[in-house]
Amino acid sequence: MSTWVLLRGLTRDARHWDGFGERLQAAVGATRMVMPDLAGNGLRWREASSTRVEAYVDAVRAQLSQAGLAPPYRVFALSLGAMVALSWAERHGDELLGAVLVNTSVRSLSPLHHRLRPGAWATLLPLAFAPPASARWEQAVLRLTTRHGDADDDATRALLTRWTAWRLARPVSRANALRQLLAAARFNAPRQAPAVPLLLLASRQDRLVDSRCSARLAAAWGCPSAWHPSAGHDLPLEDADWTLAQVRRWLAEGGNVGKECTASRRVW
Repeated sequence: MSTWVLLRGLTRDARHWDGFGERLQAAVGATRMVMPDLAGNGLRWREASSTRVEAYVDAVRAQLSQAGLAPPYRVFALSLGAMVALSWAERHGDELLGAVLVNTSVRSLSPLHHRLRPGAWATLLPLAFAPPASARWEQAVLRLTTRHGDADDDATRALLTRWTAWRLARPVSRANALRQLLAAARFNAPRQAPAVPLLLLASRQDRLVDSRCSARLAAAWGCPSAWHPSAGHDLPLEDADWTLAQVRRWLAEGGNVGKECTASRRVW
């Protein structure tokens, strides 16, 4: 029995995988795909988000236990979700067979202006004065996380329509967005690489998080990694085919069977 857990990032929820979970399940032959929402997002939008990544780990583990899904698991995680996966690997590594971490960062290895690129502030700051459920939020998120933020085609309009409807139905409060941002900003990686196989994926054209954040993490821990030359922050949305190909290659090379990072005892 193979269970994959998919974890999204800031203010996003299970709906934003938008079919990627099903494609991943088919690609890796998984028995189950589980897409839990972090507190403050999706089905849990009425709850207060935590300012600590560790609290999200505890909540995800509790959700899986309540659903009767026992470890071990594999994780595919993006951005803040990847920080949750890293904390999970550090604290409960025996529960994980492996984790794919997409466009993430840690405080100890990357400066703030790489973890949240300066250009992103120009988009984010005006949102502090916009209604949390407005369409402006989703247009801004699309501009930051994909190359298609300014596109005017049927596919982009349909995507924005879905995202806006989802936000209206389960709005993420301004306070929860700030709490999630604080949790991400203060997150630090363990001093030693977790004894869990890791694959790092990053996008060269990420407008939100500088891809050098993933490069530093890969170098510090000796983890396998791959860089998409043109995608933005939401890599699974922008190029699912490339993303799935990297995961399949990693698994074929033994990434899910005791292949920890080569620098698993390294301390910086």
